[in-house]
Amino acid sequence: MNKIWYHGSPFRLTRIGKGSTITQDRDLARVFSHKPTIVSVADDGTIKHNGTMPGLLYRIAEEMQSGDVYPHPRSSMAPGKEWLTHRELRVELTAPTQMVDTEKLPEDEIAALRKRLDH
Repeated sequence: MNKIWYHGSPFRLTRIGKGSTITQDRDLARVFSHKPTIVSVADDGTIKHNGTMPGLLYRIAEEMQSGDVYPHPRSSMAPGKEWLTHRELRVELTAPTQMVDTEKLPEDEIAALRKRLDH
């Protein structure tokens, strides 16, 4: 598990708790740093979301073992994108993140995604 693992959050952290979401997809972690309630990933990998908060990107700052994570059971992402932690982990701030205007989900797309999720 020697790839870099990331966590995105709008909060200053030195550790993340058991059950936190992490990913090896740096861009996805950046998006999560904006605290979206909806994230949409197109077939071409384009990410759109409704997050609005300024964010911070972290990397996991300790050795990861295979038993430290498990696939998020309710993820709508492709397998392997979104993981939950089995234990508390140290994190190191990588960079502040910026909102990308082209990633903002328009209200009509948000409504359509919510409708699809309700059915």
